[in-house]
Amino acid sequence: MTIKKKSIKKIQSPIRVGNKVMIRSVTHYYTGEIVLLLKDEIILKDAAWIADTSLWSDALKSGTLNEVEPYPDGVFVAVGRGAVVDVSDWNHDLPRVQK
Repeated sequence: MTIKKKSIKKIQSPIRVGNKVMIRSVTHYYTGEIVLLLKDEIILKDAAWIADTSLWSDALKSGTLNEVEPYPDGVFVAVGRGAVVDVSDWNHDLPRVQK
């Protein structure tokens, strides 16, 4: 697939302050809003550990997750960049209820 130079300007990394994301690390999944980017960490607010996504593609499309463990309100979560496998835009409300 070839990307035209014009369309490259519209592409943004999901790893940017203010963006809601789903992070897949080597051992866990997290959702949250990025509030700070450091050399070795991505800092999230309104974060949740996702114990079970069910089918990955369906979770990203629908925002429906099987098991959710939200961090308490006001708690910031640091995810080590060395453990990150991929980061996707999360185009849904962040999960804040335990399920």
